[in-house]
Amino acid sequence: MATESKRQQRFAGVIQQDLAELFQRDGNNWAPGAFITVTRVRVTPDLAIARVYLSFLNTKTAPEDIKAIRAKTSEIRYKLGSRIKNQARIVPQLEFFLDDTNEYVEHMDKIFDEISKEPRQPD
Repeated sequence: MATESKRQQRFAGVIQQDLAELFQRDGNNWAPGAFITVTRVRVTPDLAIARVYLSFLNTKTAPEDIKAIRAKTSEIRYKLGSRIKNQARIVPQLEFFLDDTNEYVEHMDKIFDEISKEPRQPD
């Protein structure tokens, strides 16, 4: 995968910050009871599509929550557009993905704990 340009990284940072504020303020309407974190934003070279990775805390229904947010994509994009209208020519299409890094880390920690509890075999 090619590295992102400085322009892409800067634009992704703006989108990530503004979306984080949106989810902090309005996230409870879209995913009740969940604390939503924008972990990463990747932008295409033409800045037309933003892939947004979300992490959900305090919820057991993350797959359902991401579906609810995908259903509200146009509303979220509109609110984002009103925030970045002076910084961007176009508002990118938003694609939301579930960031399961935390679950992966927890799973790996459990595996390492199990390995460390096993008796060592003599060499």
